[in-house]
Amino acid sequence: MSGSNQRIDGKRLWDSLMAMAEIGATPKGGVRRLTLTDVDKRGRDQFRTWCEALGLQVRVDAIGNMFARREGRDPSRLPVLFGSHLDSQPTGGKFDGALGVIAGLEVMRTLNDLNIATEAPIELVNWTDEEGSRFGHSLMGSGTWAGIYGLDKTYALKDAEGVTVGEALEGIGYKGEHAAKPFPADAYFELHIEQGPILEREGKEVGIVTGAQAQVWYDAVVTGQDAHAGTTPPSARKDALLTAARIIDLVDKLMRERGDDGRGTVGWLQVVNASRNVVPGEVRFSIEFRHPETAVIEELAAGFPAMAEAIATANRTPLELTQLFKIPHQPFDPGCVDLVRQAAARLGYSTREIISGAGHDAVYVARSVPTAMIFTPCKDGLSHNEAESIQPEEAEAGAQVLFQAILARANRTL
Repeated sequence: MSGSNQRIDGKRLWDSLMAMAEIGATPKGGVRRLTLTDVDKRGRDQFRTWCEALGLQVRVDAIGNMFARREGRDPSRLPVLFGSHLDSQPTGGKFDGALGVIAGLEVMRTLNDLNIATEAPIELVNWTDEEGSRFGHSLMGSGTWAGIYGLDKTYALKDAEGVTVGEALEGIGYKGEHAAKPFPADAYFELHIEQGPILEREGKEVGIVTGAQAQVWYDAVVTGQDAHAGTTPPSARKDALLTAARIIDLVDKLMRERGDDGRGTVGWLQVVNASRNVVPGEVRFSIEFRHPETAVIEELAAGFPAMAEAIATANRTPLELTQLFKIPHQPFDPGCVDLVRQAAARLGYSTREIISGAGHDAVYVARSVPTAMIFTPCKDGLSHNEAESIQPEEAEAGAQVLFQAILARANRTL
């Protein structure tokens, strides 16, 4: 490999990733670091300790986003931001989100080691609740910061035990004093595992992410009638689960009609008061569609609700379908993307340009700040799973590209 002799410490990066993975470690080798829990607090506290040991100034905003600042030579310059998230799925992997935060920490450590002063200040970010697995709103911290979600409404969101976001923030001591809103910044870079199989399948070391897919998400509630499974004939049944199953099949059909770029998923389903000998009377489930083209998602959002309603009507089971959000394809900033491209080329890594299939904090940050992402491969494309795995050299490659891109942006001639 060619390129810069300004090298990050790959072993230190890996050791720190493994240290963070011990916080909330699960028996199957993953992590359970649900947002705003005591375990998340331990992860945040460790992150703060590491940052402050480097002389970084750490501030926390009103939704709990953490910003660790390293000053530049020119205090009038806007900061270059980079980071990701430390929260996880209930049975998550070691690298989803954490790679971007810990690689950012390694960037800061390397700058200190090499005694490099950047022209612009730089800030490492840990965004609150990217996963959405506890309070039901993914990208909550970056979405609130970007103005997508109102702070008061976000504070009022509840988990399954009835704890609100506001209460949880106060409970772990991370309801910060700084406003949760965009501030002027020069750029944002985010390193993340791909969470898909493309880079590994094609043998590429680095993904140059040009944008993120369009998405539309729904919550669905089907109301039927609880009835005895042994005594209720077909003509008298109002089976909520049957309706849900047929809608789920519709989701799959609509996905497959759109080829290999199509995505349609029901990832959560609850049969209310479930019993094996009762015809289900109420079923709740999630629905989401994703596609690289905004027009395709607009088409699905226009047509799917009526199709689902027709199924529910035919089964005599009313359907309540609530659209949670609809976001267009988010292209990333060409200038920032090109810095990633140039860094990878200079370092001699094999690359592929790619559109993110997953939502990331970068998607909402990109609405206010020029943004780019870097992907590393992950084994079998597996993520949101305790078996999620990457190799140390893959983490190092992504972090080295991140380092070079940040340095180039922070030192660019204005």
